[in-house]
Amino acid sequence: MTLPDRARVVIIGGGVGGTSVAYHLALRGWQDVLLLERAQLTSGSTFHSAGLVGQLRSTMPLTRLMMDSVALYGRLKDETGIDVGWRPVGSLRLASTRERMEELERQAGWGTSFGLPIELVSAGEARRRFPLMTSDGVVGAAFLPSDGYLDPSGLAFALAEGARRRGARIHEGVRVTAVDIVHGGVGRVVTDQGAIETEVVVNAGGIYAPEVAAMAGVSLPIIPMAHQYLLARIAEPIPDDLPTMRDPDLLVYFRRDANGMVMGGYERNPAPWGLSGIAPDFNNRLLPEDWPRFEPLSQNAISRVPALERAEVVKLINGPEAFTPDNEFILGESAVRGFYVAAGFCAHGIAGAGGMGKAMADWIIDGEPSLDLWRMDLRRFGGQYRSQAYTLARTVEVYSTYYDIHYPNEEREAGRPLRLSPTYARLTELGACFGEKSGWERPNWFASNAVAPDGFRASGWAAKHWSPAIASEHRATRERAGLFDETSFAKIELGGPGALGFLQRLCDNDIDRPTGSVTYTQMLNQRGGIECDFTVTRLDDERFFIVTGTAFGNHDLAWMRRHQPSDGSVAIEDVTSARACLGIWGPRARDIVQPLTRTDLSSSAFPYLSARSLAVGMVPCLALRVTYVGELGWEFYCPTEYGLELWDTLWKAGTPLGIVAGGYRAIESMRLEKGYRVWSSDITPDDNPYEAGLGFAVRLDKSVDFIGKAALAKARRDGIRRRLRPLLLEDPAAITFGGEPVRVDGNVAGRVTSGGYGYTIERSIAYAYLPVACKPGDVAEVQVFGRWVAATVASEPLYDPAGERIRA
Repeated sequence: MTLPDRARVVIIGGGVGGTSVAYHLALRGWQDVLLLERAQLTSGSTFHSAGLVGQLRSTMPLTRLMMDSVALYGRLKDETGIDVGWRPVGSLRLASTRERMEELERQAGWGTSFGLPIELVSAGEARRRFPLMTSDGVVGAAFLPSDGYLDPSGLAFALAEGARRRGARIHEGVRVTAVDIVHGGVGRVVTDQGAIETEVVVNAGGIYAPEVAAMAGVSLPIIPMAHQYLLARIAEPIPDDLPTMRDPDLLVYFRRDANGMVMGGYERNPAPWGLSGIAPDFNNRLLPEDWPRFEPLSQNAISRVPALERAEVVKLINGPEAFTPDNEFILGESAVRGFYVAAGFCAHGIAGAGGMGKAMADWIIDGEPSLDLWRMDLRRFGGQYRSQAYTLARTVEVYSTYYDIHYPNEEREAGRPLRLSPTYARLTELGACFGEKSGWERPNWFASNAVAPDGFRASGWAAKHWSPAIASEHRATRERAGLFDETSFAKIELGGPGALGFLQRLCDNDIDRPTGSVTYTQMLNQRGGIECDFTVTRLDDERFFIVTGTAFGNHDLAWMRRHQPSDGSVAIEDVTSARACLGIWGPRARDIVQPLTRTDLSSSAFPYLSARSLAVGMVPCLALRVTYVGELGWEFYCPTEYGLELWDTLWKAGTPLGIVAGGYRAIESMRLEKGYRVWSSDITPDDNPYEAGLGFAVRLDKSVDFIGKAALAKARRDGIRRRLRPLLLEDPAAITFGGEPVRVDGNVAGRVTSGGYGYTIERSIAYAYLPVACKPGDVAEVQVFGRWVAATVASEPLYDPAGERIRA
């Protein structure tokens, strides 16, 4: 076939990812869809995939992708006439330790809240379902009956056929050599057979995706890893409905394959591959068998399935798979307008391909995803991931710990330390126990504050990454004052004659307020869902200062730049690294700071939600009277080179008044008591402000037709059906971490968005979206590691409901 000279969308890559995107674009009515494959369909990682399909993930949107995939796989054969080999035989996940069983209990809770019928079964029941296994050492297992496996190549062929039948064109043997960018967006794709004009490109290149992205000036943090699995024939009879099985404690997985078994796993010493580039003719090829590296997995597998010791080895498959630094897909539009990515499938692309294609089609056609895909969004990766060394270190770590139990608040270790606040030396001297966020070293707590607690002491999973210092820092801030380094906060400046109009168009609150005003606001999508959540400070008529979460700077910048006028009237600049930030809060905060500045800090002169330029000691600062902990205080922003002096000045002044250095875990506890929301957990693109309890920040009466306004007006008119509510658990030792199901009147009514312990109110707190009929005082139950714990719906805020302390 002759290549067209124009297409509405060009998809690069003919594996399950690219064919699924083509299929779903065509399904939604886009007929001018062109898929280009450099060799033959499935000639990349797809053809050597093990084909397992598991649905349960850590969040509802990610699980939704997998569930959508399963729904699609069940109907593809009838629709296209191509057998994808879909076998919904269910899956077993074994536990050989009490800790692993607790993990399964937690995951079963997720499944309940997500609508997946997960069963917790005994070791004997697991063996009955998988008779080839030995149950030695097995404590229990989880069984999900709707999981299964399929033929990956058959899946890609069926998706391609479905796309063709709806008008999509697929060209094999066409190599893309360039992507031309025009005025910041895709203009055309150049191939070895001619150029194609287009405004939309989808990079579904698998292990070649970084090479394709580089053609558009985009960096992708993907590392090919040599992943191995074994094909073996065994003499013992294999039940036709044998479920797939994972034994994470032994690092291995199994599934039936005709008259034999597939067995693979994730070794502790992974093998990155292709770091210096991939040969242009690496198509339909495997890597040499690496038996020494596979031997430990082989021995583990034999200990669980003894029949494998007498098996006939058919082949050891060793093929490169595209992995990312956090083991999640890379999806979405890049900084280059019209250049989308659907890659980095981390060996579970088969499970998610169907749902991924649907989500990407929605994103491309509607201009935004139809569900919250932040955990897979390309924008989650900061500039540090342009470094292959950093990306490699993080990816090797995530691969080698793939089957580990990942406890809440776990910290990654690879590639650290990297981004350091100017106060890093002082924080270290004070015994900071650092965590990491977006490459920044941030104190979780300070060992010097770890005095024996007189109340709550964490136990079980809550104790894995906990210290009594958290309670000490929390209480000291409430009673005296705490000093916090928040330099990692993402900071954005907007300026220009069109800046106010631009913000009014994007924000649901009214930004047209006097210079020195601080406005809490959201930016919404067309559905009224919350895309961004931050404060906007008006510096003068045409300049504004935005502060958002450490991990969300790239996301929020991209959202704004996507809507930025092309006439040059609005300049947007990331100033995160240019300014340090220290927060000081507590009833003694004014007593500490006032002697250091000539600016009047009284509430009448410097009220809550206002900003002033001032000097603290010798340091010029922009001071914002805001709080994320619910106490009197300020955030001080200064040029980075002054950051250390600012810390020393505040510390010296505060020491006689009992100031403590505080970490982010104390902030988390205090914000839970105050009811401040966290974007990506409590509030997401799937939640509107009325549901989230943020209606006070919405100004439907402002004259500007802001994005999402129509959806919010409809929501208010029709009435919301759910509301984010705090729950107080009767058992203070029962700590939630997110995802736990919440039951009302015996029925699952929601799931926990975030939770923890409040050291002032001395209660375990959980937030959850519940039916709007659930009011304060109503009784509910929260499932914590398989146990239903009584809870009461509470009024919020739980602490200082009148807001007297923040306005003192």
